[in-house]
Amino acid sequence: MHPDLVLTNARLLDPGRGAFLPHDTLVLREGRIAGFEADAGAGAEVLDLGGAVVVPGLTDGHLHPVSGAERTAGVDLSGCTDLEGVRAALAAAVRDLPEGQWLRGWGLDPNAFGDLPVSADSVGTVLDGVPAAIDLFDAHSMLASRRALELAGIDGPRRFDQGSAEVVCDPAGRPTGLLLEDAACELVEAVAPRPSFEELCRASAEVLRRMAAAGLTGGHAMDANGESLAVYAALEERGQLPLRLRIAPWVQPGVSPAELADLVRHQGEGGRRWRIAGAKLFMDGTIDNGTAWLEQPDCHGQSTGAFWPDPAEYTRVVGELHRAGVPTATHAIGDAAVRHVLDAVERAVAVHGKGTVRHRVEHIETVPDDTVARFAALGVAASMQPTHCTEYTRADHTDNWSRRLGGERADRAFRCRDLAESGARVVLGSDWPIAPFEPLGVMAGARHRRPGRDLRQPPHLPGQALTPLQALAGYTLAPAWAAGEEDRAGRLAVGHRADLTVLGQDPLAVPDTELADVPVLLTVSDGEVTHRAG
Repeated sequence: MHPDLVLTNARLLDPGRGAFLPHDTLVLREGRIAGFEADAGAGAEVLDLGGAVVVPGLTDGHLHPVSGAERTAGVDLSGCTDLEGVRAALAAAVRDLPEGQWLRGWGLDPNAFGDLPVSADSVGTVLDGVPAAIDLFDAHSMLASRRALELAGIDGPRRFDQGSAEVVCDPAGRPTGLLLEDAACELVEAVAPRPSFEELCRASAEVLRRMAAAGLTGGHAMDANGESLAVYAALEERGQLPLRLRIAPWVQPGVSPAELADLVRHQGEGGRRWRIAGAKLFMDGTIDNGTAWLEQPDCHGQSTGAFWPDPAEYTRVVGELHRAGVPTATHAIGDAAVRHVLDAVERAVAVHGKGTVRHRVEHIETVPDDTVARFAALGVAASMQPTHCTEYTRADHTDNWSRRLGGERADRAFRCRDLAESGARVVLGSDWPIAPFEPLGVMAGARHRRPGRDLRQPPHLPGQALTPLQALAGYTLAPAWAAGEEDRAGRLAVGHRADLTVLGQDPLAVPDTELADVPVLLTVSDGEVTHRAG
């Protein structure tokens, strides 16, 4: 345990009331907030904050630290807005690629293809003969080169347990290179090179260091895939785990009773700053890919089916997890998917009793009014990523996502404000590596509803903007509540965790468009300084 840390000349902001506490000192001892008087023990470190603002440690409600560190090791295509830019970036990467090596990429936006299909042919000849696997920005789809398809033995359509997984083929049955959902992407992943364990540890440590520097003290990690758990254990042993992570392993269609029992048995295992807590499920895919589950098809006649081929089996599994006391977090983007998740939770509570389990829905991109009203009534948290709206859709609905949905459904999208005002707990996050992880940037996007790369653009659905206090609660109070930890996290109170973020300005007073640039002066986790500016 670290020596006492005393913060003086501080402004202590309460995210519940939106007001400053009547104290200017905070004492941290043995990983907890010990009090508001400077009575630190011998050897304590005393820091004069010079009037800086202290908020409870910011927690990202949805992120993928280790799998994201692996995904982002290739060429970054997230800044490419058209095919010319995509081709140029890939060509530069190919020039530097040793002969015979795989090219990896990430962040590819389908809007860059314009009216052309997302396919290897649309990219052109730049990847001829090169084994390449490029993640689209949503991480639910991959563009594989012809050589990669050949090495993976993909020469036609396949059948999968995941209802929306697909090897996309042309009318002649020839794969186009587009792979939808995890099961299809795994066909290429199985033959592509993977980083060594040490390489993955180094990449993950660097990502987590940058997250701490951005002000994050915690995150809800929505997978335990690959070697993630071993990486967390190794990093903590090496003193390189600056965030407190709550990890939800995946439960996929076809899960066996033994596998489900194994997940229940491992709940609560972990280390000091990481532990397995909950389960992550999927009810659909994404709107951009046509794999969401909508009550009415999109403009291409797609997004009509569930991720679980038998949705009733999903309902049964949620009931089993609820009965065992395991909270679920379900990816549900389309209105039919969200409705089914809420129905499943309602049935689980009716059959097994409410208990203390807190379930949540992830993403919630388009839902009607009657669905909005159900979250608070069922006690289900709404986990949302407002920058998915502001960075990947357009205010005039000319983007792929909006065109697929049509104006009516696109106008009732990303309803952060409606859910918050209905009484639902709105948990905010980034879904990194889908969108940037900087929490101030996500909160800013939730407030101004503009793309962070160009604040001159008109706001996207400005009626869904959160207030400054609602946005701050989304990174403090709401994630603590969703984790069942509101008695020990999310506020500046005696006995609460010594997880703090220190900012150069009051996040509630700074203009919406300036919030992302507020300096993070200090990040503290468990009473340990994990980032110190300058």
